[in-house]
Amino acid sequence: MTLPVPTPAKVICCGLNYGDHIAETGRDRPQYPTLFAKFADTLIGPTDDIVVPDDVLVDWEAELAVVVGRPIRHASRTEAEAAILGYTVANDISMRDWQRRTLQWFQGKAWDATTPVGPVVATPDEVDPAAGLTITCRVNGEEVQRDSTKTLVFDSADLLSYVSTFTALRPGDLILTGTPGGVGMSRDPARYLADGDVLETEIDGIGLLRNVVRAITTPKNLPTEGDQS
Repeated sequence: MTLPVPTPAKVICCGLNYGDHIAETGRDRPQYPTLFAKFADTLIGPTDDIVVPDDVLVDWEAELAVVVGRPIRHASRTEAEAAILGYTVANDISMRDWQRRTLQWFQGKAWDATTPVGPVVATPDEVDPAAGLTITCRVNGEEVQRDSTKTLVFDSADLLSYVSTFTALRPGDLILTGTPGGVGMSRDPARYLADGDVLETEIDGIGLLRNVVRAITTPKNLPTEGDQS
């Protein structure tokens, strides 16, 4: 199944954007959005396998993703809200051991062909994250994350306005809005995804991602651009 949006020029992600996730990481509530970027090469479809090396710590992060519908730069909150084409589901799969190598998260977040997105783009007249959409993540049928999008620290318009202050956003660009509490690294003991695990990511009114983890022993066999549907 293919991605519901054309290949975006920019994929920008917000971390630490739900109160319970901020608490489980032991951090303070941020004054400004905590941002990092992915490449378009990270994206896969809503039913594609997540193929990873078998020697990394693979974690889940269910997220609401915002699809940009018109060009914006230095946008006010009102202008940013008007530029939202719609919303989709994403899972910001994170390689925690790589993420922790330095103070910068990038190398743990930007692995090729590991970020499922889809299955559709729901338009603002169909869903309203500010009113509260239930976001859920399950591993092998067990619920590991559940929250409401109305509890986001920085909502979709906040993020688009903020990001557009320093870089132009164009149609098809994606903004991932952050994950609720319940990630694997914060559990006691920590829990990570393994070969054969079935990961389901769902947001009410938008749809469901269902991806199987495939851990392989030879990194050179990881899929490259064009190998995934």
